[in-house]
Amino acid sequence: MSTFDLCVERVEALAPRIKRFILATPDGRPVPAYTAGAHLAFEIPHEGGARAMHRAYSLVSPWDESGRCEIAVQLEPGGAGGSRWMHALAAGATLKAATPRNQFELDARPHSPLLLAAGIGVTPILCMARELRRQGGAFELHYLAREAALAAYREEIESLPGAHCWFDGGDPAQGPDLRWLIGAHAPQRHLYVCGPKPFIAAVLDTARALGWPEPALHCELFSGSLDTGSERPFTVVLAASGHEFEVPADRSVMDVMEARGLDPLFDCRRGECGICATRVLAGEADHRDICLSAQDRAAGQFCPCVSRARSGRLVLEL
Repeated sequence: MSTFDLCVERVEALAPRIKRFILATPDGRPVPAYTAGAHLAFEIPHEGGARAMHRAYSLVSPWDESGRCEIAVQLEPGGAGGSRWMHALAAGATLKAATPRNQFELDARPHSPLLLAAGIGVTPILCMARELRRQGGAFELHYLAREAALAAYREEIESLPGAHCWFDGGDPAQGPDLRWLIGAHAPQRHLYVCGPKPFIAAVLDTARALGWPEPALHCELFSGSLDTGSERPFTVVLAASGHEFEVPADRSVMDVMEARGLDPLFDCRRGECGICATRVLAGEADHRDICLSAQDRAAGQFCPCVSRARSGRLVLEL
């Protein structure tokens, strides 16, 4: 995994639990090129001296040659410590980042984007909006949050043509009707959604019910896999070691491997770093990570910490 250094140039509070970080390369050279929707994975020291964690944060600013980029981090008090470590950083700190990766790209063909975001999921969506505006392209953007004071980038979004902010006071029933927001599918119309798992599941379910085709639906998650309540068990065979076991609906491949006394290589356990990736030899994978590229997946790479199987049986190289 190729890495490079970034320095914290500026830290700003956007909301009570959200900070914006303006990052710059030490020598002023451009950040490795990326497209809107990409994320950076940062190496974060683990509390207690254990090996470093890796945490991925979406890039909010489109790529340019300035050597700067922007992320926003929401403090998660119950998390593993990554967001706490990030929130403690001040100007002058140095971070080690992996080359930007993107599993949430805008379709390259001419199209009409519908951008939907909830909570901190606004970060890649705003990057898309900024890039589309820079290109002179039209889009529609809807940003849902509990209240205005908690909505990062609210003022900027409200100033964008075709953008709307919605506040439900913590009761989704008081928010906009998703059927009205999404509407029937039209030719060249694509939907991009990011936010908490229940929000993404509701948006995708609504769009499918309205007749949207799968190639027009694009989503990204911030932590782990999308739980739609329809998970099912499947069988895993480890070709090299000869183990075979069932993975229940409520456990991951990695969970079961550890329960059987195996010692899989892993780091983040969130599908963000790719350390645990292995190869699928047979069966159809259901990818839930945000670190593998389309080429990686086509080559059979698979993250057992979060990904599952579409087929009843999955044979892994392990």
